[in-house]
Amino acid sequence: MFGFQRLDVYRSAVRFLALSPRLCEKLPRGFGELTDQLRRAALSIPLNIAEGSGKGGRDAARYYTIARGSALECAAVLDAAEALGLTATEDLVEPRELLERIVAMLTKLRAAA
Repeated sequence: MFGFQRLDVYRSAVRFLALSPRLCEKLPRGFGELTDQLRRAALSIPLNIAEGSGKGGRDAARYYTIARGSALECAAVLDAAEALGLTATEDLVEPRELLERIVAMLTKLRAAA
């Protein structure tokens, strides 16, 4: 097992990634840009955490910052889907909680790098 696989932030990011296809399925046809954006940003989070864990100092902080930005982007996509009436609020509770945890942990990791 790699070190990054033991990180709670990485496991949370993978959990969010696993939820993202279900969220995308709920978006109706004609909103492919939201689906594409969510898929790319959701995948970016664990990938950047993994890469950052193998770096040190500024390099690690840069990857954690990118992962954090992707998590915030996912949150914005969820907000957009909700605002457009494409997704029920109750379907967004767990994904939003995960994203809040991920952003908080990445903020700390970035500061510690």
